[in-house]
Amino acid sequence: MHTEDRSKLLGTTPMARLVPKISIPIMFSMMIQALYNVVDSIFVSRFDPNGLTAVSLAAPFQFLMIALATGMGTGINSLISRRLGERNQEGARRASWNGLLIEVCGSILFLLFGLILARSIMGLVVSPNLANYDSILNMGTDYLRIVTIFSMGLFMAIFCERMLQATGNSVLSMIAQLSGALTNIVLDPIMIFGYLGFPRMGVSGAAIATVTGQFVSACMGFCLNQRKNPELRLKLKEFMVNRYDLTGIFAVGLPSSIMASIGSVMNVGMNAILSGFAESNAALNVMAVYFKLQSFIFMPVFGLSNGIVAILAYNYGARIKKRVYQCIRVALTWAGTIMLVGTLIFMIFPRQLMSIFESDAEAVITSQMTSIGVVAMRIIAASFLFAAVGITLSTVFQAVGKGTYSMIISICRQLVILLPVAWLIAQLTNNVYAVWWCFPIAEIAALFLCLFFYRKCNREMLSKL
Repeated sequence: MHTEDRSKLLGTTPMARLVPKISIPIMFSMMIQALYNVVDSIFVSRFDPNGLTAVSLAAPFQFLMIALATGMGTGINSLISRRLGERNQEGARRASWNGLLIEVCGSILFLLFGLILARSIMGLVVSPNLANYDSILNMGTDYLRIVTIFSMGLFMAIFCERMLQATGNSVLSMIAQLSGALTNIVLDPIMIFGYLGFPRMGVSGAAIATVTGQFVSACMGFCLNQRKNPELRLKLKEFMVNRYDLTGIFAVGLPSSIMASIGSVMNVGMNAILSGFAESNAALNVMAVYFKLQSFIFMPVFGLSNGIVAILAYNYGARIKKRVYQCIRVALTWAGTIMLVGTLIFMIFPRQLMSIFESDAEAVITSQMTSIGVVAMRIIAASFLFAAVGITLSTVFQAVGKGTYSMIISICRQLVILLPVAWLIAQLTNNVYAVWWCFPIAEIAALFLCLFFYRKCNREMLSKL
């Protein structure tokens, strides 16, 4: 896309058309990402319900890895888009190279984590009180070790997707993500159950299918960027480490990574709280299933956010105040609509959603899962509309270089409020059905904080454009 075309697209296209044009392909691809995560869990639960427990306990550390990759990707996207909005293509390409360096370093960090710490970490989170302790520990360790050692595919896939999104090429980004997601979906049953001559690998097979899909996505994204994205085509001779670029990426990327990784800490904390109940295996599985299912609602909103980062950053860099405000209004409308649909689905059909993960192998755990899950889905869904506003406004902060605001909000929501409230409810009621109220309580409190920061950002930055 030439500079003139990009300016016409991001700088002049009516916002009511531009936001869906940029965001819908990303939303669709992230829905596919959510689908293969759910398919992963469905196959694992059919193979062995204890496998679902193992993967759910390993998930927070996998999410930590994803948080670093996507957080830095947000920083890369924001810096590149602002440079292009300033008509500084050379600076945008230089930022791309420095972003690549950061993502490579991140993958090396998790490779070492997988080689050295995978079993020790799983030993800390798998409670000896759980039934089938040894089996869950071994399966969780195998899964975590594979997805971290081969994390280069994830980090490179995220980098290439953000490069394409930064120039408004969200359709190409979607193609790159779809290639990996479809690869994972096809390989999952083959690797887990041992079809087509492959050995029956169970949970390890699910991990191998995941990392294979990530490498396919990375290769597709790199090829598309080099061939179809001339503004950011990487040339080795242009590589140069630049501390200003690194600082610019970290200024947004580090808070974004911390903000996303806080979810992993929250997950570990919630697992610890839920492990204290008599129905611990079922409650842990409900937690895992909820996060799989809610991704179908939240992923489109996150896709919307990824799309508007480029739009907001470009128009903020170009100092077009009217379009910045228009983008925020349109994004809030889209996010609110998506979350409203999600609220209705979770309120009306919780039993049908839980039945997807039922297994005859462990009838008692399955029955408890459904009973707890129906209550949990309805309670947590009450917070979805509040989350729509919070996610959208947090994206505004990231786009204009104030990622710290988003980080503070996330820390307050998931650590300062949600975990203490969950623990307090558990202690006061000893009722696993009541613990889930911590989610809407935390979301409402975070919304007030988010509105405070938006007012501050608007007064000091947006209104002065």
